Amino acid sequence: MASILHADLDAFYASVEQRDNPRLRGRPVIVGGGVVLACSYEAKACGVRTAMGGRQARRLCPQAIVVQPRMSAYSAASKAVFEVFRDTTPLVEGLSIDEAFLDVSGLRKISGTPTEIAIQLRSDVRERVGLPITVGVARTKFLAKVASGVAKPDGLLVVPSGGELAFLHPLPVERLWGVGPVTALKLRDRGIRTVGAVARIGEAALVSMLGKHAGRHLHALAHNHDPRAVQVGRRRGSIGAQRALGRTPRTPADLDTVLVGLVDRVTRRMRAAGRVGRTVVLRLRFDDFTRAARSHTLLRATAHTRTILDALRGLLATALPMIEERGVTLVGIAVSNLDNGKAIQLPLPFEPNSSGTLDEAVDAVRDRFGTKSVTRAVLLGRAESLEMPLLPD
Repeated sequence: MASILHADLDAFYASVEQRDNPRLRGRPVIVGGGVVLACSYEAKACGVRTAMGGRQARRLCPQAIVVQPRMSAYSAASKAVFEVFRDTTPLVEGLSIDEAFLDVSGLRKISGTPTEIAIQLRSDVRERVGLPITVGVARTKFLAKVASGVAKPDGLLVVPSGGELAFLHPLPVERLWGVGPVTALKLRDRGIRTVGAVARIGEAALVSMLGKHAGRHLHALAHNHDPRAVQVGRRRGSIGAQRALGRTPRTPADLDTVLVGLVDRVTRRMRAAGRVGRTVVLRLRFDDFTRAARSHTLLRATAHTRTILDALRGLLATALPMIEERGVTLVGIAVSNLDNGKAIQLPLPFEPNSSGTLDEAVDAVRDRFGTKSVTRAVLLGRAESLEMPLLPD
């Protein structure tokens, strides 16, 4: 039975702004000035997209109203929406602050059919939180997410059991998880434009075309094979942060300062969640909108700020020639291969400054007196990057 719901708030940041300011309703709204963090559907109709530069967005939509982001308001709205989710079913898997999977398979005698539950959920979010939300209902998580994407904005789409492939196969290949611009171009160059075409060519051909993992993954999704259950309390697989830089040229010293701020933020979150990680990742976006990623695996898992910063500085140094040639508009970092920080073997402190005592002391001061109470000298006088609201780990 189609009993998995994918609930996704529509243009979340912009919707919160329109909810809180009546004069913005029905008008194109852009959240963020230098870079578009979010935009209303009225702005999207003009071609504005998330992560677009602010100047380009204003050229496309000169009548748009630009508002500064209010992260505390978005966090509060997210918490209120997740309360509605948990009042609907105890089986909630959050994907981000504005979307989640809900399993309602055991609620027929209590709350009605999955379709009735989805209708009530949308009504409850609108009445209790004042925000529009789109819900997709299907038998698998993958198809429920696809359904919500097709139903946007402010819609409801139920894919009945037995009708999955009839719904899925006419859709463009970009609807498959894992198909980005590069993979889509490879498929379209071979005349494969729909999900049905992916399903027809067979797994072996996809593997030879895209590689073992990607080929098998897309073959399974094209046939709606997705055995994953909704997982309650699932912890994230990586912890990261990023900062958009615009098109202003940046020196290596500027980039190092950005890196320092991002590492401070990420390692503090790791320690607060009791997590340690082994693999550090540096992500870059260039002036031509292409991207690159570099990674390094440490000898042992850690949340030590200096250790992670040194590893990322090494990755940044190897990427500097590419940055000088192509420019850089975004720097992001992540730490993956996460583990429980209390369940690892403690090493002998042979290396100087390898203890986390200093990190813990700084964390304690910031927890008590605020994040700005202690900062690195290199960050003094520099504008802080926005810290996006996140689900608790």
